[in-house]
Amino acid sequence: MRVARINHQTGPNDAAGVDLGLLDHLIGKYKGKKGIMIPLLQGTQDLFGYIPREAFEHISAETGLPLSDMYGVATFYAQFRLKPVGKNIIKVCHGTACHVQNAKEITEALEETLKVKDGETTEDRFYTLESVACLGCCSLAPVLMIGDQAYGKLTGNEATKIVKNIRLQASN
Repeated sequence: MRVARINHQTGPNDAAGVDLGLLDHLIGKYKGKKGIMIPLLQGTQDLFGYIPREAFEHISAETGLPLSDMYGVATFYAQFRLKPVGKNIIKVCHGTACHVQNAKEITEALEETLKVKDGETTEDRFYTLESVACLGCCSLAPVLMIGDQAYGKLTGNEATKIVKNIRLQASN
């Protein structure tokens, strides 16, 4: 059985013209040292908000780190992103306490309101919606977090009002 290779195609969420020069200071800080992969990936994500394909290639060329190893690490750890995200990341907890308290209703309401699926970013890159395993706020179940602000004991309608209010405040 042959497996078809999926070619990467630049989509609407890919950044055009990533300034790889921003990586030079970061690479200089770690080049030649041991255990540099994760700090380089974290620093790259801090610079761009995600890790662009071009950044992987540049880091590999400059440090000798194999692309396959870097992609392996970046896809294994949930902290790393390979696509641009929204200005505001909405994390909906789906841990046991939140699941029992109907977190699914919150996710579904937000998907409908934002017109995105779980894991996607709105066209204007204002919001990214993602389900997470646990936010550690079980007493507030069901809970969502936007930035460092937690909102608890929610219904789908309340979650929708929160995201609409944040967008409204941003436009003022």
